[in-house]
Amino acid sequence: MNNNLEIERKFLVNGDFRKDIISSEHIKQGFLSSVPERIVRVRIYGNRAFLTIKGIANESGTSRYEFEKEIDTADAERLLEICEPEIIEKTRFISIFKGKKIEIDVFEGQNSGLVVAEIELKTEDEFFEKPPWLGKEVTGNIIYYNSNLSKMPFVNP
Repeated sequence: MNNNLEIERKFLVNGDFRKDIISSEHIKQGFLSSVPERIVRVRIYGNRAFLTIKGIANESGTSRYEFEKEIDTADAERLLEICEPEIIEKTRFISIFKGKKIEIDVFEGQNSGLVVAEIELKTEDEFFEKPPWLGKEVTGNIIYYNSNLSKMPFVNP
């Protein structure tokens, strides 16, 4: 099994997820490269920072190569200064539902109003029970990729 293979499904959030939250952190992230073949992201997650490289997603949009390395927060702040325009800010809430960790991102700034949940899986067809606040699946829909949201912000209908 490839340890650098990210398998996740993404959903819009409908309803109140906050009763299921166990923790939260503020995230600030930018993109040094946002081309689909090699997305390079700088992220400050609470008091930690990471440099992440993601490859192109498979046909379903569920799996892709991911390399992530923790870096110094001061270095991350400097890298954010040279990122492509529009830094994304959001609060990430962590929920455990029926034994599965779900990350819920509440976007701020130009993407305010967007709330997206992601669940990482061991296999693409792994079963998991969905909480009642999990809405429409948007896995593979590039509109909801953070790298695209930095260029074309979400517009709440």
